[in-house]
Amino acid sequence: MRVAIFDFDGTLYAEETFKLLMNHLKEHPIYRTKYKRFYRAIVPPYLANKLKLYPTSKMKELSMQLYLKAFEGISASEMDSYFEELKEKMQKDFNAEVVSRLEKHQAENIHILLVSGAYTQFLNRVTAGISFDHIIGTDIPYKENRVDTQTRIIHVNGTQKSKNIIEALDGRQIDWENSYAYGDSYSDLPVLNLVGNPVAVKPEDKLRSVAKERGWEII
Repeated sequence: MRVAIFDFDGTLYAEETFKLLMNHLKEHPIYRTKYKRFYRAIVPPYLANKLKLYPTSKMKELSMQLYLKAFEGISASEMDSYFEELKEKMQKDFNAEVVSRLEKHQAENIHILLVSGAYTQFLNRVTAGISFDHIIGTDIPYKENRVDTQTRIIHVNGTQKSKNIIEALDGRQIDWENSYAYGDSYSDLPVLNLVGNPVAVKPEDKLRSVAKERGWEII
């Protein structure tokens, strides 16, 4: 079995997800009162990260944990509705070339995975209409069908992505050499290294250098 693995931020979606989520919370008619609390909590670690005193991976995980506090105690269906509000706006910024590649791989009967550090529930809502065999993201903790902010999230990022991919495909015979992976960031390297056909999508400088050195395709 061949697979095609797609990153979300900067790859399928051309913009930055978390920035959009922040703006959505800030302007939301119901939840915007929670924004100031989130903003006050995130500024110190954000500044520490900019000063290289706090690792980027931990900063991303903390940001997502703090963001969920705005939704403490709400139901899974309410979270679905909140994320659904972003679908139309986000799909306008999907990379047309990447969507075309995805559809081509589907026609070739290749197993399609979407792998991202974004919330899994969010990914399911905003990609509605695009068929994936498997979506791997950061799960939102629930307790009795209510958002549980006391449980630490397990952020899917960097090497964790490749581990989750291997786990999701456990028991299947994968033809890695003839499989594909698409990513835009140097942090996607562990996933890109899994396959024989890695593709750098509008890559950041560090990944672009690696792609050129190794003769990878660049979109």
